[in-house]
Order: sequence, then C-alpha cells, then structure tokens
Amino acid sequence: MTSMNALSFNVQNRHPSTCSIFKRLIDIVGSIVGLLILAIVFIPVAIAIKLDSPGSIFYSQLRYGLYGRPFKIRKFRSMIKEAEILKARVPNLAAGPIFKNKHDPRITRVGNFLRKTSLDELPQFWNVLVGEMSLVGTRPPSRDEVIHYSSRHWQRLNVKPGITGEWQVSGRSKVTDFEAIIELDLRYQKRWSPWYDISIIFKTIYVVLAQLGAY
Repeated sequence: MTSMNALSFNVQNRHPSTCSIFKRLIDIVGSIVGLLILAIVFIPVAIAIKLDSPGSIFYSQLRYGLYGRPFKIRKFRSMIKEAEILKARVPNLAAGPIFKNKHDPRITRVGNFLRKTSLDELPQFWNVLVGEMSLVGTRPPSRDEVIHYSSRHWQRLNVKPGITGEWQVSGRSKVTDFEAIIELDLRYQKRWSPWYDISIIFKTIYVVLAQLGAY
C-alpha cells in the first residue's frame, strides 16, 4: 500500500458529517430497515446464487473508509468463483484505477439481476449499523485503487464511505472516469447537510427502482 504519509488527514478539522448525531441516527434507522429487507430476501437470493453457479453466497473484500481505515465489506456474490483470477483477461473500459466493463463475462445470470436491482448491496447495511459506513457518503475504494492515490484523491475519505452517494445518483456505472468520481465525492463534501443526505436517499430509491445506470 502507499506510504502512510498519504493518510495524514487533519482530524482536528474533520468534516461536520463525521460528528453529526442526526446523520448517525439516520444511518441506524436506515440500516435496521435495510437489514430487515435482507432478512426477507436472504433465502431466495441465496438459493438463486447457489443454483446459478458454484461458490459462496457472499463476496467479501477489503475496502478503505474514513481517514483511510481498512474494513471488510460483504456483498451477495454476483460473479463466478474464479472472478479475481480471470480479472486480468477482462478489458477495463474505465479511465483511471477503477475497473468497469459493462459486458464483464464473469458476471453470472443471477448476479446481473442482483446488480441491476442493487440487491447485491444489502449486506453492507451491517457495515452502516456498526459505523464503518454511512447510508450516504463516498464510494469505498479497494486496495487496487488506493495504491495509486495522490493527496487530492485521499480527500474523498474525509467522510465515511456510503452505500449511496453523488456517484450513484449521477449515473452510477455510466460514470467511468475516475477523476469524475473524485469530483462527485468532493462535491458531496462541500454540499453536505443532513437534508442533502435525505435528498440523495430519495434520489437513490428512484434510481434503484428505475434500474438506471447499474451493471
């Protein structure tokens, strides 16, 4: 990983969202609702994943959150078991250290449905409940991304990563330029207020129901 100098965040001048009681209350209530939905759909989704392709029900990965702190996220598995091994064979159609390919052959049939409906994201409500993530924030980067970060890129982690955020309501997977994603994340930090979070949550509900920009 990059030098810890890249993680020299100024915690004393921390972003107001990181100490907002109202935001935390929204996160707790929202995560409980999300986990209730997870409990309802868990069995049919788990059966569908198992019947569609061999492998585990969940996919876990190390991500980086507030001030660059590592944590583990879990999603419903949407790719074949050998996805990481075969990644090098799939062309990256994104610009920068992120990886995007609309026709990624590693995605399973059930996985394609889970991604379009965002059902694969449901396990992350646990990360929100325990405080590692927020309902609304910046997209949590992986190690493959942060090893290429400049000091400007690290600024996006001055807030908690979110299940949704500016990127998700501004095109989601259609936004394939890394620098554009950084701009969206930094714009969120400038515009943030509890009411702005609520507006993004409602926009996210619309985007998910309309299945806009997801793959």
